[in-house]
Amino acid sequence: MQPQLMMSSSFNALRVGISFVMMCIFYMSAVDSLPELSPQKFFSTLQPGKATLAYFCQADSPSTSIFLEELNEADKPLQDYGISVAKVNCVTEETSRYCGSEKDLMKAYLFRGHILLREFPTDTLFDVDAIVAHVLFALLFNEVKYITTLEDLQNTENALKGKANIAFSYVRAIGTPEHRAVMEAAFVYGTTYQFVLTTEIALLESIGTEDIEYAHLYFFHCKPVLDLTQQCRRTLMEQSLTTLNIHRFIKTMEAPLLTEVAEDPQQVSTVHLQLGLPLVFIVSQQATYEADRTTAEWVAWRLLGKAGVLLLLRDSLEVEIPQNANVVFKRAEEGVPVEFLVLNNIDLIVSHVESNMHIEETHEDEDNDIEGPDMDIQDDEVAETVYRDRKRQLPLELTVELTEETFNETVTASDSIVLFYAGWQAVSMAFLQSYIDVAIKLKGTSTMLLTRVNCADWSHVCAKQNVTEFPLVKMYKEGENPVSYAGMLGTEDLLKFIQLNRISCPVNIMSVQEAEEYLSGKLHKDLISYSSVSVLGLFSPTMTTAKEEFMEAGNYLKGYVITGIYSEEDVLTLSNKYAVTLPALLLARHKEGKIESISLANVHAQEIVQIITNASLETFPEITVENLPTYLRLQKPLLILFSDGSINPQHKKAILTLVKEKHLDSLTPCWLNLKNTPVGRAILQAYFDTLPPLPLLAVVNLHSGGQVFAFPSDQAITEQNLLLWLKKLEAGLESHIRL
Repeated sequence: MQPQLMMSSSFNALRVGISFVMMCIFYMSAVDSLPELSPQKFFSTLQPGKATLAYFCQADSPSTSIFLEELNEADKPLQDYGISVAKVNCVTEETSRYCGSEKDLMKAYLFRGHILLREFPTDTLFDVDAIVAHVLFALLFNEVKYITTLEDLQNTENALKGKANIAFSYVRAIGTPEHRAVMEAAFVYGTTYQFVLTTEIALLESIGTEDIEYAHLYFFHCKPVLDLTQQCRRTLMEQSLTTLNIHRFIKTMEAPLLTEVAEDPQQVSTVHLQLGLPLVFIVSQQATYEADRTTAEWVAWRLLGKAGVLLLLRDSLEVEIPQNANVVFKRAEEGVPVEFLVLNNIDLIVSHVESNMHIEETHEDEDNDIEGPDMDIQDDEVAETVYRDRKRQLPLELTVELTEETFNETVTASDSIVLFYAGWQAVSMAFLQSYIDVAIKLKGTSTMLLTRVNCADWSHVCAKQNVTEFPLVKMYKEGENPVSYAGMLGTEDLLKFIQLNRISCPVNIMSVQEAEEYLSGKLHKDLISYSSVSVLGLFSPTMTTAKEEFMEAGNYLKGYVITGIYSEEDVLTLSNKYAVTLPALLLARHKEGKIESISLANVHAQEIVQIITNASLETFPEITVENLPTYLRLQKPLLILFSDGSINPQHKKAILTLVKEKHLDSLTPCWLNLKNTPVGRAILQAYFDTLPPLPLLAVVNLHSGGQVFAFPSDQAITEQNLLLWLKKLEAGLESHIRL
């Protein structure tokens, strides 16, 4: 994902003066000792080249107090890297775009000067380790290369042969202590080594690691390799991934592999002793020097990272060594005499060293008595969520726990949302946090009762409700069948589902004036932020069958889009105004301020659902891992604008103009922000071997063998140039990239 192989020299000047500032509607807390500024004061103090992180939260929010405690704890370690931490209080007398909507309050914004660098969902900054890890990861974005496949690793290795060595690490999830340790090491050593990071267990398995349960770090010795067909030697760091252990390991990689000495072993000191590692002397004499040196090199490679290896020249020594001794072992502890040994093969030497090593492990997270979930069979994001919430006390009292005795009574007495989950399952426990976050947001504002059932305790209840997988959310309303939630397992999507179910869809519109208010967004303006479109079905009073099909479709789409229906005698007033023949639907795009009309002649409910689903999609969306499947279902080639940040407004205007003129009907125009979706870097590298200059426009046809066509990099992205290129592509005059 990250294309740069080595850290740019300009980054060193930028990273020293980083300021990390949290903007917040302040939650009064005794632990809160961070500097406080008003928005106006804060922005007036910003300087070019310095970074700022703005955070928005609701006042008196339980989640806010927890976050501020962690942020306060992160102050000191961030200062060690030249990163200051401060808070900016949103005040009513000062307006700021960062003291805005409810969704903004769940994000933290990282700036350099007045330029936005990165957005963080606040729940990714779940503790001190996560805060430090994410901030350094963002600032080292071009220096720490994130990969997902063995091919990525091989390509990186081949690119660096004869040039630089690689520090390759695997961590179970982003934001863990191990991830922080790797980022801290990259901050220090990123100018010397290429750091490569992955969270893919399959990648670790593919390079032959037997124990994949824990985080790993390998050192790839690529700099000495001149033959591109030769694999780089790999040295595994066997200690746990902490900042101190990684520092010690890298220092041993920097030390000479083998050193010749001709002095008393008791007086010899190397960097290994300073790092707490022993020394092994292979005793040599002139007659067997070449063979002894070869043996010493083999031993040095076997013990790399565990001990220092030296070739001791017996013939030049002034001190006596027992005649039969061929190995001298010196412990790291001061005052301990050296051992003279007779070990006749390399395995015995290595075994002796490994059985006498006493390296003190340094753990930065002392809370090691908590047994974690079975991470190796969970998705990386689930593992991250479970890990980050291990110490967080959830306000479970905001939801009602149901049992076999209380379930039926509760769901029949009031409209209820029920979460069915299993306390033993990592995915369930991860989603439980999102569910509680929804409860926090809805506290005191919703008539819907939020409840939960732990199916590990009440399996009979779950079985009676036909719950066969976890987690599952169902909505129970009086007089209606339970509705299962089928959206993404996240706070925002579930909140949208609950909020949009506050109204019964399709909404029965009673007059032309009410229909206009509905289409303008005034009728349900409090829900517009959850549904970017409103759909209105138009039918004459006699179109009974067509109305029934639309009603069925609207009922199916409840919780995902707002639908309404108008079938009064004066419906022709609307059909004439919007130039559409009945039956039809009007699609109001609130963000764009326009209304589209679509004919519904001889269309059944399932087709209406598909029409509305497709029409509800954004005209020029930002593609993410979550929404990509939705757009792929359109079965069209993707016209993707890859960008390293926000897109150029002129590029966006050119593409939207072609959309409006119907030139892109056969394509799905979209864009991908590599900063928000770093996997885009891996995609581009798969297409082009190395990361091409950005922005880059390409047509990707995943439905025809994955062909990729790149817009010429020497041409400006304008309406005219883009249209000419698409015509050439349609005529078969453009060659696709060979993958």
